[in-house]
Amino acid sequence: MAALRVLVIPGSARAGSYNLKLANAAAAALREQGAEATVTDLRALALPIYDGDLEAGTGVPEGAKTLVRELAAHDAVLVVSPEYNAFPPPLLMNAIDWASRLPEHKAAMGGKPTALLSASPGALGGLRSLLSLRQFLALNPGMLVLPQQLTVARAAEAFGADGALADPKQQAALQAVLVALLQTAKALRASSPSS
Repeated sequence: MAALRVLVIPGSARAGSYNLKLANAAAAALREQGAEATVTDLRALALPIYDGDLEAGTGVPEGAKTLVRELAAHDAVLVVSPEYNAFPPPLLMNAIDWASRLPEHKAAMGGKPTALLSASPGALGGLRSLLSLRQFLALNPGMLVLPQQLTVARAAEAFGADGALADPKQQAALQAVLVALLQTAKALRASSPSS
């Protein structure tokens, strides 16, 4: 059986982003478990703020088509989202909004096993953003959002020099989320008519 492919989507692209660090740490852990992990760059998609008039005039931007193709090519998704004013960041929400304008987004995202991570300098680790993100991803594109998730509080102190989580308990919690994601993706692949 071919290795499971996981698309890792950091909700922040800024230099020094804790969530980008967490996304890279998760991608490394996925590779250690035998999966293929692709970390995507939402900023590189160059998506304008969603505007119905823009869509009507010029169509859906190529960046949204690229994102939907990436989603379709992977068995599972790992979203790593910061918290902005208790919600997921505009970069992430806007990308999903644009992707949802393509008819093929349902096939690419519907039922796709998805796990959520967050890192924050605060004490809750971005938990509030994951609450609304979970609902958004489950309702609009119909993604299969797993109950397992991880929030990393006090993220400024959370990572070692090697980029991995410094706390063994947090690293174990990350591994548990990734194992659940891979097990779900494997089970769904095995039950697929094309498998």
